[in-house]
Amino acid sequence: MGRIGELDLPDRLAPYAPAWVTQLVVGLLCTATAIALRAVIDSFAPGAGAYALGFPLLLIATLFARWQAGLITATLHILFAWYFVVPYQNSFAFADPADATRLIVSIATSAALLSISELFRMAVRRAATERDRQIAERDLMLEEFDHRVKNNFALVASLLDMQRRRAGDQATGEALATALTRVESIARAHRHLYRGGAATAANVDMATYLGELCSALAEALFLRGAITLACDSEHAALPRDRAVSLGLVLNELVTNAAKHAFEGRATGTIHVAFRARPGGWALIVADDGNGMPARKAPKGREGGLGQRLVEAFAKQAGGTIATESGPQGTTVTVELAG
Repeated sequence: MGRIGELDLPDRLAPYAPAWVTQLVVGLLCTATAIALRAVIDSFAPGAGAYALGFPLLLIATLFARWQAGLITATLHILFAWYFVVPYQNSFAFADPADATRLIVSIATSAALLSISELFRMAVRRAATERDRQIAERDLMLEEFDHRVKNNFALVASLLDMQRRRAGDQATGEALATALTRVESIARAHRHLYRGGAATAANVDMATYLGELCSALAEALFLRGAITLACDSEHAALPRDRAVSLGLVLNELVTNAAKHAFEGRATGTIHVAFRARPGGWALIVADDGNGMPARKAPKGREGGLGQRLVEAFAKQAGGTIATESGPQGTTVTVELAG
């Protein structure tokens, strides 16, 4: 409906009918509509506004089917009104000499309306063409930008991995490995959200996005067999930036659970859910692991950078974090306002 003003019926119906056929049909339909309205008006005000009904139908025909359809509508309606409405009826003779002047004025008015509406239609078409050109250029630039960002992520990840392999001590290697994981998380978010048609979409379907992200995390963390990652998300359309932040929260929570929740255990399950709540949504990451020590429970599994990142990303998404932990496992809930 937002682009109804750009509708060009001859172009739209070109695969099915020549332009002149469409224009003729539109002109005849608009003329028939004017005649039908004429019959309704004549039932309570015979002869009122003999030529007036042709003007709005002329505009409609011109705007949607070009000036040829408008000309057909104006010509046929003026002839109809002159012959059947203006006295003498059923005749082209005039009972009043002033009727000839009325006819000339109506013809001149129709010509002016036809010219103005056609100029307006052409201006709209030019504006639409320019807009489409700009959109195409923007999409091309976004595609190029997306390609460069992917390459930059790959370069940073390669450098971190190379430094990790060359690290002289275990602590440095682990720190670089953690940094590498976070860079790869941001790269995955970018890859899932900005590829193809998603690059131009205002919102992201969370069920699709989180499902793909969980699959990537399971593969990256080697969660196969003994430790499993399950994802159950409801469909919801969230802005891209908000979705990216939630994806990064998910990455941190799942990574922390995979590293720390199942120490000394061979099996376990991490469950990710995205659910509707009254007035908003909730992202839930739960595991059936060993739970956290009481002194760490309020801060999460990592009281350092990892926890600060989770809190920062949750805040960026407009959410608040609640953590529950016990012998049966840990549940972290990010509440989001709608």
